[in-house]
Amino acid sequence: MEYFTLDHEKVLSILPDRDPFAHKGKFGKILLLCGSRGYTGAAALSAMGALRCGAGLVFLGVPESIYAIEAVKLNEPVVFPLPDKGGRLSSRAVPEILERLPKMDAVLIGPGLGQSDDTLFVVKMVLMTAKCPVVVDADGINNLSRHMDILRGRTAPTILTPHDGEFVRLGGVIGEDRAAAAAALARDTGAIVLLKGHETVTTDGEKCYVNRTGNPGMAVGGSGDVLAGMIVSLLGQGIAPLEAAACGAWLHGAAGDLCSAEIGQYGMLPGDMVEALPRLLK
Repeated sequence: MEYFTLDHEKVLSILPDRDPFAHKGKFGKILLLCGSRGYTGAAALSAMGALRCGAGLVFLGVPESIYAIEAVKLNEPVVFPLPDKGGRLSSRAVPEILERLPKMDAVLIGPGLGQSDDTLFVVKMVLMTAKCPVVVDADGINNLSRHMDILRGRTAPTILTPHDGEFVRLGGVIGEDRAAAAAALARDTGAIVLLKGHETVTTDGEKCYVNRTGNPGMAVGGSGDVLAGMIVSLLGQGIAPLEAAACGAWLHGAAGDLCSAEIGQYGMLPGDMVEALPRLLK
């Protein structure tokens, strides 16, 4: 396996140029399926992470019972309600989701989604239907862990973003060589695996990016939601999946390092990282 690292100059060279004559539709149309009752922050943080990484249009689908909360929190994303059951997405949401999929450049499913038979059905249908790249994070992974065959049948790119616990639920084995473990899961599933943690590794089974940015202040709920939104944003702008995930990890960690330097690790929050991102992208 080939190993690589990124730096700021390399990340900026991978980002697409901004055409001065382009309109918002040219910078990526992104669909996010996130959130549930009690987990409204996950959806909001993912959406803002996507926007701060340059996505032109972010559509955030949430359970109807939390729609009003998200609509008040968020001005820039297009927030829309979907049928819910018990505060989570219902299987009745699938027809509208499938109608939207062909218009999207990339999809994120999972942050704050919750686990139920209905959310599992939503995850399955998105992965079985979407022709664009899909990022599966958090409860998207937890739902999917019971039906790994869906991943192996996909032809479009899939990015999995597990922490250690989710990685084990997917069938991965954590050992001393985290890169080798992530690569084994990538080869088994056909997905790109971004294994979060100290020196996050991102691999397709043949190439591996080892991330050197980040700090312990980022170990707080919501940090991963921001990262997932960043990755789907870069995907939607046309960056190759492996590089989109690796660049997302580098930028996420670098934003955390800016926050650490300016306000300290004890008090920094995921929202602070979102606000730091523009300084890394100019």
